[in-house]
Amino acid sequence: MSERTLTAFKAYDLRGRLGEDMDENVAYRLGRAAAEQQDAKSAVIGWDARPTSAGLANAVACGVTDAGADVWTIGLAGTEEMYAATAELGACLGIEVTASHNPIDYNGMKLVAAGARPLDPGSDFQSLRRRAEVAAWRAAGRVGEVLDKSGAARRRYVEKIVSFVDVDKLKPLKILVNSGNGAAGPTFDAIADDLAARGAPLTFARHYHDPDPSFPNGIPNPLLQENHAATAEAVRAAGADFGVAFDGDFDRCFLFDERGDFVPGEYLVGLLAETFLARTPGAAIVHDPRVIWSTEAAIAAGGGTAVCAKTGHAYIKAAMRARDALYGGEMSAHHYFRDFYYCDSGMIPWLMIAECLSASGQRLSEVIRDRRAAHPSSGERNFTVENADRAIAAVIDTFEVGATLDETDGVSLEFSDWRFNLRKSNTEPLVRLNVEARGAVVDIEARVKEIADVLLGEAGRR
Repeated sequence: MSERTLTAFKAYDLRGRLGEDMDENVAYRLGRAAAEQQDAKSAVIGWDARPTSAGLANAVACGVTDAGADVWTIGLAGTEEMYAATAELGACLGIEVTASHNPIDYNGMKLVAAGARPLDPGSDFQSLRRRAEVAAWRAAGRVGEVLDKSGAARRRYVEKIVSFVDVDKLKPLKILVNSGNGAAGPTFDAIADDLAARGAPLTFARHYHDPDPSFPNGIPNPLLQENHAATAEAVRAAGADFGVAFDGDFDRCFLFDERGDFVPGEYLVGLLAETFLARTPGAAIVHDPRVIWSTEAAIAAGGGTAVCAKTGHAYIKAAMRARDALYGGEMSAHHYFRDFYYCDSGMIPWLMIAECLSASGQRLSEVIRDRRAAHPSSGERNFTVENADRAIAAVIDTFEVGATLDETDGVSLEFSDWRFNLRKSNTEPLVRLNVEARGAVVDIEARVKEIADVLLGEAGRR
């Protein structure tokens, strides 16, 4: 193999357009380079429901076995199942083939080291990229074996997920589940079966449940406002107590209240933070810097310590390990749990919310109402600009007078009664904007328009 620039490598995972950035040769290189870098004896490999994922996973497996390591496949599975299998089965390496919510002509890979630890986005990940590009492979003493571990891995994963709630405290609830025709359906069914066997009085209405590589109802990305209606209507039609929608590899979940209203991620982060702080007062809780005021208020009310970390799983997990944080949350619906290997899970949050509603006797809309009123937010708005750096600089020049500047992740400007965060996407050619306020004094939509006008103006076109 000759040296080749691999453009699929992003900040901390691989993501790229099929045939341009991502193909089976790239997948092979990633598998072999990762196995060599980690001196792996074994690697867990799983894949999502995309039509190219199984083939790419096979190419990854060839790279791993050519490096002399065994491959333990877990089949069609979510990213969090790969995390769990890597940790529970004692593998040296874990790789999930997925492009999550990216368009259908994309695919990618997420990977972790032993114990489901993320690679350092700087030295480790860039060293991996260089090793894969050079492709000067070490001689291996053997060719590894490929073993199916899907049954054992899923059983242990389900047991771990259900351990986050006290099943005896669950009250009768009906939950609408939208799997988006991604990978979530079979895994959800395994969890539901386990809950039923334990006597949990939960019932489920399933929507777009079966995995379908053609994604007949669109790529599952419930964060986008245009995708909310499908889940909202299904919640109302089912008469559900709340709804949950998953993205393609279900490491994110999105909640809808009993009226079908979308619950913005920052309010769920605050609610889960309070739940953990009730169990362990004074604990550290990690959050990202995009939308913070509601989360900080919830952590303060629970007597916890708020820790702000850069957006992205590698950064959140590193901050959690450094502070031994019980929980970490991102407003984009990634939720991380110390007792889930410091990893993110899309299945744990909805279960914990079911327990929370069971204990309080409240509707989800009631639980969220005061949080939303105290700290309204815009939701994440995405903008395509020709020159992101120049456009962001123009926004700073326009708004920085009288503001506090923070550059933990992208740029945040904070005023007395409103703030915003602006950052470039790690995986897509987009600039992402979030605006939040204290109370109803500030017209958030007006602020969004003011910032958008600068972003999309002359600076962003040069």
